[in-house]
Amino acid sequence: MTTAKLLEPLNLKGLALTNRVALAPMTRARAGAERIPNALMADYYAQRAGAGLIITEATTISEQANGWNESPGIYSDAMVEGWKLVVDAVHEQGSPIFLQLWHCGRASHSSFHNGESAVAPSAIKINEDYIHTPKGKEPHETPRALGTEEIPGIIADYRRAAERAQAVGFDGIEVHSANGYLLDTFMQSKTNQRTDAYGGSVENRCRLLLEILEAVTAVFPANRVGVRLSPNGAFNDMGSPDYREQFTTAAQQLDRFDLAYLHVMDGLAFGFHELGEPMTLAEFRQVFSGPLIGNCGYTQETAESAIAAGHADLIAFGRPFISNPDLVERFANGWPLSPEADVATWYTPGGSAGYTDFPTYSTP
Repeated sequence: MTTAKLLEPLNLKGLALTNRVALAPMTRARAGAERIPNALMADYYAQRAGAGLIITEATTISEQANGWNESPGIYSDAMVEGWKLVVDAVHEQGSPIFLQLWHCGRASHSSFHNGESAVAPSAIKINEDYIHTPKGKEPHETPRALGTEEIPGIIADYRRAAERAQAVGFDGIEVHSANGYLLDTFMQSKTNQRTDAYGGSVENRCRLLLEILEAVTAVFPANRVGVRLSPNGAFNDMGSPDYREQFTTAAQQLDRFDLAYLHVMDGLAFGFHELGEPMTLAEFRQVFSGPLIGNCGYTQETAESAIAAGHADLIAFGRPFISNPDLVERFANGWPLSPEADVATWYTPGGSAGYTDFPTYSTP
């Protein structure tokens, strides 16, 4: 097959991309207990810098935002210095890199916070068996509902994280508003039962995300800021009956910012809430005029089709990039992909196994 579209260059709001393949954000848990990016992480991203755009793993904006063992942060000077190793390594390979900003919200646990409860829009816990914590597997807990007066502090945390990302030298940032983390739970009626200005109507439930965008676009220009949404997702016990209205409204509101892109997890490989027909990129194209990134379960063939049809401008690949650091080169040459990596090695603390030890393709 041809890959005339997938491997075409793209001008992403003034940022020159060599192709339309993005490295999807994937939490890989190699930053250590102190959450400081390191040389091993720099190697990992540099290996995959054949992608037209690198989007980092989710990166916490504050101590309160933590909720995943050994994931990186961006809230200290040491973290800034650690991320510089990564950015410099990727830039040496000629690829732009965006930092994904993250607050875990209720998808966290008191053991991450010295016994203090995780926070959420409303006191509704995740209806799943357990969470991995620094103490091992623990049952999910009921989070504490944020007070209205606390929300400006969270917005300020996002702005400070953007400032630190800018100091590192990142080309842009992506605001993670997907997969049942804090901003997604504010948007969805299943998890937001507030009666203040941040709850109730679909417009009010978008308010926190929009106020955060106002804050971070005062640091990075809007054409260097992306947003990630998961309208079809069930991860972290998500899925709301009014999902189509909610995410259509969100996309319409986001369109006024003239963002770098909207990153939509439209594929169903990460779980589907089955509350109706899945939302498609074609629907988002009708209400969002900027670049669209598709994500979740794409193959080379389906990615090419989505771009050729005009539904997407880029496609983000996650799992195929784990065991194929040279994924773009394999696409270009028609080389076979390595088997998907053993999930048991994906989160090996501090180690290269299942992380940077995958070979590039060797011709017979």
